[in-house]
Amino acid sequence: MPTSSESLTLKQQIIGMVATLVFVIIVRETCVIIFQPLGLGSASNLIGMIVMLVILLTWRFRRGWHNGLPLWLTNSSNIWLKDSGFAFLPISAGAGLLLFGLGEELWRILAILAISTCLPLWAFAHLAERWLNENSSDTGQS
Repeated sequence: MPTSSESLTLKQQIIGMVATLVFVIIVRETCVIIFQPLGLGSASNLIGMIVMLVILLTWRFRRGWHNGLPLWLTNSSNIWLKDSGFAFLPISAGAGLLLFGLGEELWRILAILAISTCLPLWAFAHLAERWLNENSSDTGQS
C-alpha cells in the first residue's frame, strides 16, 4: 500500500471507495440487526457511528498513532464526505415543506431560528474582534 507521500492509482481509489462504503454499510446494518430487537432501532445509526469511531480509533492505536489510518481509507472517506452534501437536500426540502404546515406558529419558529443563529454569531464576532485587537496590540509592542 502506498505511503502518504505517494498518490493512489485510480484502481486503488475505486477499491478504497467501495471498501469504505462496504465498511460503513456492514457496521450500520450490524447495529440495526442488534439493536432493533432491543427497541433501539431509531438509535442504531448513532450507535453505528460510535462503534465505527471505536473501531477506527482502535485500529489507529494498535498500528501506532504515527502510522495513522490507511491512505485508501482517508482518501475515500474525504471524497464521500465532500460529495455527501446532496444527502441533506431531501431532508431540507421536507423540513421546508413542514414549516409551511405550521400555520400561525411559522413566524414564531422562524424568529426563534433567526435569534438562535444571529445571537451566537454576534457574540462570536465580538469575541473575535476583542481577540484580534489583543493580538495586534501584542505584536505592536515587540
